[in-house]
Amino acid sequence: MSESTMQPWLREILRCPACRAELRDETGAAGPELVCTGAECGLAYRVDDGIPVLLVDEARPRG
Repeated sequence: MSESTMQPWLREILRCPACRAELRDETGAAGPELVCTGAECGLAYRVDDGIPVLLVDEARPRG
């Protein structure tokens, strides 16, 4: 997912639901994802058709 596919104001307010840290755009094995920048958290949230799935239960731990 690139930042251009999401409104800039929305991208700025998105935060990790687990720890409230900022999220960064990355591309994982399954496609685009948002990754938590928190040192203790680091969860990766998938993006389905341009919509971030910010559910902690469905997040992928980064390791």
